[in-house]
Amino acid sequence: MTEVRFYHLQRARLEEVLPVILERCHQRGERVLVLAGSTERVEALAALLWTYRPDSFLPHGTARDGEAARQPIFLAAADAEIENPNGAPVLILSDGARHPRTGDFKLVCELFDGHDEAAVAAARTQWKTCRDAGHAVVYYQQGDNGKWQETARA
Repeated sequence: MTEVRFYHLQRARLEEVLPVILERCHQRGERVLVLAGSTERVEALAALLWTYRPDSFLPHGTARDGEAARQPIFLAAADAEIENPNGAPVLILSDGARHPRTGDFKLVCELFDGHDEAAVAAARTQWKTCRDAGHAVVYYQQGDNGKWQETARA
């Protein structure tokens, strides 16, 4: 069964949260596929992963880099016809991106902008879709202390 985690970004932006999630996955030795809204967004996130912290390194690549199968973290645009080019058990969705086969992943993390009503509505719809498909769904919000708290599970 796939676990789908919904991260409601209200206090932190995607650019702050994504590297932390990727670091944790990388430390566990897990490969990750990240889908973003556009090729430009993918390249911006890839550039961020080189510079977000001076003492950190996250090996990653994009379609522009090639050799997707060799990349521990692969970033791709949602509009690209992409399955799972790096054999990742973890899928991260941002910018409203969707993958046609979320059930093929062990863990899916959906990060959505809590200040964008359309994004919140889309996340609610996706929650229901994932729940109805039999996935374990979990909802996280960031508390006043900055820590993520599980606030719902189905």
